[in-house]
Amino acid sequence: MLFNWRGGVAFVIGGIVAVTVGAKGADGSITLATYNVENYVRASRIVDGIYRPDYPKPEAEKAALRRVIAGLSADVLALQEMGPPPYLEELRQDLRAEGIDYPYSALVEAADADRHVAILARIPWQSLQRHEILVTGFAPGARVKRGVLEARFSRERGDFTIFVVHLKSQLTETGDDPASARQRRAEAAAVRDLVLVRFPEPEKARFIVCGDWNDSRDSDTVRIMLRRGANRLGVLLPAADSRGETWTHHFLRADSYSRLDYFLVSPGWSGEIADSRATIYDGPGTLIASDHRPVFVRIIGGRATAPANDARTRN
Repeated sequence: MLFNWRGGVAFVIGGIVAVTVGAKGADGSITLATYNVENYVRASRIVDGIYRPDYPKPEAEKAALRRVIAGLSADVLALQEMGPPPYLEELRQDLRAEGIDYPYSALVEAADADRHVAILARIPWQSLQRHEILVTGFAPGARVKRGVLEARFSRERGDFTIFVVHLKSQLTETGDDPASARQRRAEAAAVRDLVLVRFPEPEKARFIVCGDWNDSRDSDTVRIMLRRGANRLGVLLPAADSRGETWTHHFLRADSYSRLDYFLVSPGWSGEIADSRATIYDGPGTLIASDHRPVFVRIIGGRATAPANDARTRN
């Protein structure tokens, strides 16, 4: 369904898929991670010092990626730079062969035909929506390239929702938009406005916006994501690894390190995010699997609830 929001942003919203929800942790806690898996698709890349066009993600990187995911042990894994559906299913099946079962999966097919946002989950969601979003202030008809994936989960203490986002990269595509900064800001505004349509009163809501935003904490992109006028969506969780380092992305060409991956949490959580912070995972395999490091949070307080009609639906 296509509709216009009064501020000038239009959304194409996919159908809701009703399924069920469960819980993993004995204490009712849920671990949520976000991870840019770096081109889990055929792409031009350097392999063993040789430029290879249209080449799959190397097996050594895939093996390292599975090792990282095993170490994370996340109940819900939000992915960026995942290839089309067969690639997500390949990863799911390869993980399962190693004893890591994610029976629930979903992916958004949006303007970018190659790279997608996706979810792997051990616990089913209460509902799922795939959003394709038109942006304003940029090229006519432009959309958020990777779309947005929204999933709602239920617990005894109340539902919570996650939005999985991957904003435009810093690759310059047109001469009048260096580092694609204007496009990225337009995407950030569209995502923010979608969240406010879904949750007009953030202070009363439990939601998390997570993923690769491709910009620094002090950027206009992040500022736009955090608020619209006086209406503040929430706060960014601080994050660090076991050594206190805060970078999540290594840009090999420049040998530079930056933080591009975030958790934005709404004000309604009331202390339900463990330690009110996120953790950057730096366990075995992280430097091989991807140019990003995953980030995770632990949601505490109240066991998840499950309707009796668990059909274990995959999407």
